[in-house]
Amino acid sequence: MANVVIWGAAGGIGRAIGGAFAAQGHKVVAIARRLRELEALTPHVITGDVQEPELVEAATRQAAEQAAPFDVFVYAIGDITSTRITEMAPQDWGRIMQANLRGVYLTTRAASPYLASQAHLFFLGAQHERLRLPGLGAYAAAKAGLEALAEVIRKETRRRVTVVRPQAVRTPLWEKVPFRIPANALSPDQVAQAIVQAWEQGQEGILDL
Repeated sequence: MANVVIWGAAGGIGRAIGGAFAAQGHKVVAIARRLRELEALTPHVITGDVQEPELVEAATRQAAEQAAPFDVFVYAIGDITSTRITEMAPQDWGRIMQANLRGVYLTTRAASPYLASQAHLFFLGAQHERLRLPGLGAYAAAKAGLEALAEVIRKETRRRVTVVRPQAVRTPLWEKVPFRIPANALSPDQVAQAIVQAWEQGQEGILDL
């Protein structure tokens, strides 16, 4: 049985990932700002927010008390906006960077002392080269930065790191942008199953879905 820690476990993808691992009998620690209904997924539920380093560290310590060392670490937090750079308020730019990039740094840093020697880290990315469109500058920049950061994390921690890049997933995130969701968009469960399979097979690097 593996110890699985998921940041952003209340979101559509995060919840599906937690359910997929729990269904196989693994111990899942779900970390999220909103804990509603997560108890049905796992008894190990922790309030966590990536806005402040202290909150990240506190949630990570609680997770370690329940399921250390971490065999699987998943960062499934994300946010998006559709605003042109010249019209975007600095706080909105900061919010997108916080959720998609800075949060990766904070949570990985906090989790580092509790990672198993063979731990596998998963980060939810995006096919950012397809997202370099008017209004998506902050999101595309954050996801591109995530890939660079993930590569450095792999080299520094000497552990398996995978950036999962789905083309499109049917989640409420699409309600924040003025684009029609593609007909071939994935379901959160499809993304979750791909992550479980990648962990089982030890697949590192970029995982395009």
